[in-house]
Amino acid sequence: MTDKKTDDEERSAPESVDQETDEREAETTDASKQDTSKNGEGPTIAADEPKAKRTRLQASISVRTLLVAGLIATLVAGIGVMTWLYFGAKRELAEQARQAANTKRAEQIALDYAKNAAAMNFKDLPAWKDKLVAGTSPELKKRLGGAADQMEQILIPLQWDSTARPLTAKVRSEVGGAYVVDAFVSVTTKTAQGPDPLQSTATYSVTIDSNKDWQITDVGGIGAAVEGR
Repeated sequence: MTDKKTDDEERSAPESVDQETDEREAETTDASKQDTSKNGEGPTIAADEPKAKRTRLQASISVRTLLVAGLIATLVAGIGVMTWLYFGAKRELAEQARQAANTKRAEQIALDYAKNAAAMNFKDLPAWKDKLVAGTSPELKKRLGGAADQMEQILIPLQWDSTARPLTAKVRSEVGGAYVVDAFVSVTTKTAQGPDPLQSTATYSVTIDSNKDWQITDVGGIGAAVEGR
């Protein structure tokens, strides 16, 4: 009886050892799986998350940069257009002011000339001749000198004495800096033919060239002022 019990114990001992070995191997396998799950897939997912965040951040920065660049380009273009319009308007206004000043100058020259040309006194014709050719070009000065000599033959016998008051002048045309101006003066004339003075309006056509230091290059109406009496 005792021998049989001993044999059973001897057979069961190896089985217990094998069972304990299997349990330890299973525990080792489970531990390895747990380590693998901790050290394998877990870190990979954790590493991918910052990368995705960086990608989204870079995309956000790129869009913001494009928007800012577009806004700056629009502002620069707008400033450029406004600057161009400003200087264009400034140049246009300056040109208009220059033209207005030149027109006014031409009209004043013509009006002053007409006043001096219409005022004649048979007792002092040399002074009238000097005013008649003042401010004229050399070619016109020669022509006016000859015309004054012819008019002298009329003014002296009539005992001509006239005074002139400027009325107005208006530029009729302007081509290449040459202004044609119509000047109007009110003339009061006394002659030996009648005791009462005559009132009339004389019109002079005066051409002024701004390219030649504003010289008077042509005059019309001088003879008509006398012939009408």
